Amino acid sequence: MAGHWPSDFSAADAVAAATDYADLICDEQRVLWVEFFPGEGASAAVEWTPRGTRRLTPAGYSVRSRVYEYGGGALCLVGDGLVFVNEADQQLYRQSFDDSICTQLTCAADCRYGGLLFDPLRQRVIAVEEQHHASEVIHRLVAIDLHGQRQGLAEGADFYNSPCLSPDGRQLAWIEWQRPALPWTSSTLCRAELDSHGLPGKVERTGKDESLQQPLFNDRGELLCLTDSSGYWQPWRQAADRTWQLLPSPAADHAPAPWQLNPRHYLALPDGCLAVGWSEQGYGRLAQRHSERSEQQRLAEGYTRFRALAHNRNGLFCLAGSPECSAAVLHIALPSGKVSVLAQAPSALAPQDISRPQAICYPTGQQEIAHGFHYPPCNSKAVLAPGQRPPLVIFTHGGPTSACYPVLDNRIQFWTQRGFAVADLNYRGSVGFGRDYRQRLQGNWGVSDVEDVLAAIDHLALRELIDPDRVFIRGQSAGGFTTLNSLVSASGRFRAAASLYGVSDPLQLRAVTHKFEADYIDWLIGDPRVQPERYQQRSPLAQAAAISTPVIFFQGMRDAVVLPAQTEQMVAALEENGVPVQYVSFDEERHGFRQPGNLQQVLESELNFYHNYL
Repeated sequence: MAGHWPSDFSAADAVAAATDYADLICDEQRVLWVEFFPGEGASAAVEWTPRGTRRLTPAGYSVRSRVYEYGGGALCLVGDGLVFVNEADQQLYRQSFDDSICTQLTCAADCRYGGLLFDPLRQRVIAVEEQHHASEVIHRLVAIDLHGQRQGLAEGADFYNSPCLSPDGRQLAWIEWQRPALPWTSSTLCRAELDSHGLPGKVERTGKDESLQQPLFNDRGELLCLTDSSGYWQPWRQAADRTWQLLPSPAADHAPAPWQLNPRHYLALPDGCLAVGWSEQGYGRLAQRHSERSEQQRLAEGYTRFRALAHNRNGLFCLAGSPECSAAVLHIALPSGKVSVLAQAPSALAPQDISRPQAICYPTGQQEIAHGFHYPPCNSKAVLAPGQRPPLVIFTHGGPTSACYPVLDNRIQFWTQRGFAVADLNYRGSVGFGRDYRQRLQGNWGVSDVEDVLAAIDHLALRELIDPDRVFIRGQSAGGFTTLNSLVSASGRFRAAASLYGVSDPLQLRAVTHKFEADYIDWLIGDPRVQPERYQQRSPLAQAAAISTPVIFFQGMRDAVVLPAQTEQMVAALEENGVPVQYVSFDEERHGFRQPGNLQQVLESELNFYHNYL
């Protein structure tokens, strides 16, 4: 029976294959990246040279920034070594390539660092500094030299991202934004000459009612940036007279939302070319494109997600994923386009056992279209009986201004191996489909996303791809909010549900959330002083009486985003109403689980819970 298919692909296999990569950088001799080792629950800097690959970070250290809670830019090259952010204390450390000794550069216990950029002219590291006071959190751009001396560069904006230097080191550009704006709604591009002390002079600012991200200088010293002023994040170039020109590019998003520091989804190459990634109906594409003409050369066509682009004289490097590979480090020779894999996340599944994503576009509320991916059941040792339609598990991604991608996700394969179909949804408000689609979530969180969940069930049922009477739904963080609100709106359409550190009371979240998201709830729902009824209507906790679907909850007890008390109140409310509930907590987990044993327990517990109602 579909849903009960036997499989050798265990929860432990799915978790063990959760290797991931971040913060790829390079110079002319080597490539470095941060690699997450799921068996350890830690991240390390890894070096690749033509001689081979080696792990640089010694035991006792883990490379990860927690600036804005989501980090990014935790690593940079500094000539004969590297500087990295240590996860435990969020301080900067310097390490030589010749040994494993790590020398601490910063000792500010109240500060975190991220978004690292090396300034070779002045032998210093430029970084985003996040200082925590008792009553406020302050962000700055600072410079730390290789002896630990600190110098302030920019202060006064609420947030900073993506510092970059001109080739001659005389100009600095960065992105900043002020509350209540979010980086994907409205931000500012800043550009300044650096004086003899390395300090910015008069700052030129660009941007109004648009989201700008990922500034960079090309080899001619021209400033480029992505802006969504045309409706999509596309590359623009600033001329000598400071006017801006849209570069040849399709009307498509060339980057996702900038949740993390130092994203790189396009690069300036020599000879007037760009390396660019963009999204087509949710699928990532990569090409070498001329900055003056529309001609381009498609690259790495078997892959469907690209990030962290870097290049040297040997070619292009990037992090990539595909329907058969969750994450890989690629080298792409130019101009031939030959792809070499430098590192790749392992998979315990044979090719014939991998369920591959099928893009779906389907009608939803307000006569609009929503997007997602359908994964049919796939197991070489089992087949659907004639006329049988499989049960469905709906995945609702977090963010919610984020996206799901058509790359191998072992959590999805865990379900398709057992005879479930999976719908991984890019509901309205997701990124990758332009500014208008992304903005549809403004004021509509808990409404339009829920409409898209229910419309997806109808669409797949009409095509006879699922059994509409056996539907399950799961979501983490913001996806948990969509999941629980789907139960409020149409509890009878779901057999069971899972909420992983999901939001159940947006007012509580609004009261305790961190600075980066402090105005996010108001953007998603509205000002509670002006529209209090919205918070009542869209709070799963306040509407708990409408839920009859059994729910299993998973919660980290050190979660500073969705506090344990919020989940525990939701559990208690459902139990009081006689709804079957299971609550699983993990003492050492934060917002987003990392320990392999806990991740394994989540999958096993969720499957057993669903089997009770299959």
